[in-house]
Amino acid sequence: MKPHKHPEHTDNIWLALEIGNSRLHWALFIGETLCSGWDTDYLRESVIQQLAECQTLNDLLEKIFPQGESLTNTLPLCPLLIASVVPSQTAIWQTYPNTHVITLDQVPLKAVYSTLGIDRALALWGAGKTWGFPMLVIDAGTALTFTAADANQCLVGGAILPGLGLQFATLGQQTGQLPLVEMQNSPSLPPRFAINTIEAIQSGVVYTILAGIKDFIEVWLQLFPDGKIAIKGGDRTLLLNYLQALYPEITARLIVEPNLIFWGIQEIVMGD
Repeated sequence: MKPHKHPEHTDNIWLALEIGNSRLHWALFIGETLCSGWDTDYLRESVIQQLAECQTLNDLLEKIFPQGESLTNTLPLCPLLIASVVPSQTAIWQTYPNTHVITLDQVPLKAVYSTLGIDRALALWGAGKTWGFPMLVIDAGTALTFTAADANQCLVGGAILPGLGLQFATLGQQTGQLPLVEMQNSPSLPPRFAINTIEAIQSGVVYTILAGIKDFIEVWLQLFPDGKIAIKGGDRTLLLNYLQALYPEITARLIVEPNLIFWGIQEIVMGD
């Protein structure tokens, strides 16, 4: 976890929102300190319009923060920094006052291509600025992505494939005979050679994803022996348990940090 500075009363308060493929991810900052983070489902446009009508930050937090975060009720609505990979969701947030949508050209990475996802760019920038470049970021979310930059903060490149849940769902929905297998939260690996269909699907998906992660990490370390590796995303804990069981020497190299995108946003905000 990135070390936090003690917040000063004079520091600015601001909200960061990552609009992901499946959910909304929130962070409340006081200056450079990430005070709270939480996830919610997508909000309806009518709800967002209600948020825009809130008079104070406390009114806003009461509507979107499930743990009931409370601040001085006289604080005005703070800036909202948005990083989004879902354009339709981005559009409906424009009604919220003091909204700033972060775009790829604001991320100081070099040699990026125009269609690089803002989530991948920000996570890589946040990880690299926190722990140093070269940096490889593995995002184990709806999609499983690999994104890397060298010591000069130049994009090396990466890869995208369906994540665990998406692979299970695709097999269940796009085949006539195979069942829909839900994500398994057990830390135990499935049997490699299964003798029933459900475990066969689990084996095929899990072991090929783990082999792919191992391969990317090994090639990365061949290219950059001193390179860092960070992992984030909703499936990170499950995959880390599996990786630890199979490849403990590789797992020991991983920096686990779910808030990489927020650190990237913070670097941009504080750098202004």
